[in-house]
Amino acid sequence: MAVLDIDTPHGLARAHLEPDDGSAGALVLGHGAGGGVSAPDLVAVAGVARSLDVTVALVEQPYSVAGKRSAAPAPKLDEAWVAVLEHLRADALAGLTLVTGGRSSGARVACRTAAAVGAAGVLCLAFPLHPPGRPDKSRLEELDAVTVPTLIVQGESDPFGMPPAAEHRQVVRLRGNHSLRSDAAGLREAVRSWLPGVL
Repeated sequence: MAVLDIDTPHGLARAHLEPDDGSAGALVLGHGAGGGVSAPDLVAVAGVARSLDVTVALVEQPYSVAGKRSAAPAPKLDEAWVAVLEHLRADALAGLTLVTGGRSSGARVACRTAAAVGAAGVLCLAFPLHPPGRPDKSRLEELDAVTVPTLIVQGESDPFGMPPAAEHRQVVRLRGNHSLRSDAAGLREAVRSWLPGVL
């Protein structure tokens, strides 16, 4: 694994890169607001991607690299993410078909920036459709803005809501909550079934 520190407009981000020499595609994933790239669902999905000969990059946002506990505002997250993807596409991921995604907050960032980074698909782990108990504060427009194939893997009892399926959007419901820890096998199978068709 290579660890790359990447300059962004909001400080250093860090990419944990596991290249595959024969890969035609890459999966780049971001972490949730309060967690890091060692979250069990991110690790599980990275393992699936590697088993499919897909290059994997797990990206730490600058606020996380700097040791801050609270996430940066959405515009800063998006700008840092785009900067990281531009750097990777110019070098380590040059010429590869790109799928972006992440868990929770990282999934939102990937949706908002999918067009800007030229993603061929978006993988959302536990997309936070609304704050807990606030379905009136829906973030569905972030999902609806994505025009490429999108997979959402969501816990059935996630307090952040259950996103609806749509023309380009598949939703896999697993037992469990926002952590996606209750059905690791189901999570891996959902990604294994979807990812090759996008790449």
